[in-house]
Amino acid sequence: MKTGQWIILVALLLVGSVSWAGEARPLADNEVVEQRLITISKDMRCLVCQNESLAASQADLAEDLRQEIREQIRQGKTDKQITDYLVARYGDFVRYNPPVKPTTWVLWFGPFLLMVGGAAGLWVVLRRRNRMAEEDPLNSDQRKQAEALLRDKT
Repeated sequence: MKTGQWIILVALLLVGSVSWAGEARPLADNEVVEQRLITISKDMRCLVCQNESLAASQADLAEDLRQEIREQIRQGKTDKQITDYLVARYGDFVRYNPPVKPTTWVLWFGPFLLMVGGAAGLWVVLRRRNRMAEEDPLNSDQRKQAEALLRDKT
């Protein structure tokens, strides 16, 4: 084939693929339901991804949970009822901001306690190292032997 024919063929393929493209489908049948779904799922954690919100996750479980939330919205449940249902089923871990209560103290205060413990451990190690540096590691007999060895070498 000649170069001109290749150019025409590529142009036809590009134009043809655009003509087959359809109009984007709406995400949901009911826009109000979708807005509530997004509002609720932004505050929920994807149980598979764990670092993504339920709204942003592409995991299959996240899609199943979003479908469950849609069904509950259609049933007329409030946002609090839906959130309570998810927490009852999956625990406080499903929420990005779990409430402060005895069962979630580890989530809220654990990182701070680890940081304080690490700083205290570092302080103890550095103090021991300074004490050891200040102490003379050799007694007087060992020091005399070392000085004698150094004099003999030179």
